[in-house]
Amino acid sequence: MTDSACYSCAEEQRSSMERPEAAIWISDEWRVAHAMGCALLGWLVVLPRRHVEGIHELNGAETAELGPLLRDVSQALVEVLGCAKTYVVMLAETPGFTHVHFHVIPRDTNLAGELRGTKVFDYMRRPQSEWVPLEHQRDLALALRESSPFEGPSVER
Repeated sequence: MTDSACYSCAEEQRSSMERPEAAIWISDEWRVAHAMGCALLGWLVVLPRRHVEGIHELNGAETAELGPLLRDVSQALVEVLGCAKTYVVMLAETPGFTHVHFHVIPRDTNLAGELRGTKVFDYMRRPQSEWVPLEHQRDLALALRESSPFEGPSVER
């Protein structure tokens, strides 16, 4: 099921070949993409492939895959970017973005204190001139696909 007014559902319908940063990893249940309109390289979102607006709506297969996937996405970011850890946040409150999506945010060892914790969302409010260029998102997508957490038969490329 998709929602025509939902950005995430619209992106689900687009070709992963057209926008590799929008489909870093895909399974039957989940898609991993680079966040749009963001000034932090590696800010990823993990989204169910069907439209759900609350965690309580996830089915058994989605639920079973979610924990290991969040771990693997975090491990891949640590491996590829060398970040200290990741933040994982799910809100889904912005109009047009109520589709469940988990933000997986790399927290660099040098991240300024005023940007740590929930203050990291400042990167989503930066002007377009500071957003991560698509070519950098695409380069990262390719590197993440080749990282050890995503190697294996469950990865669709």
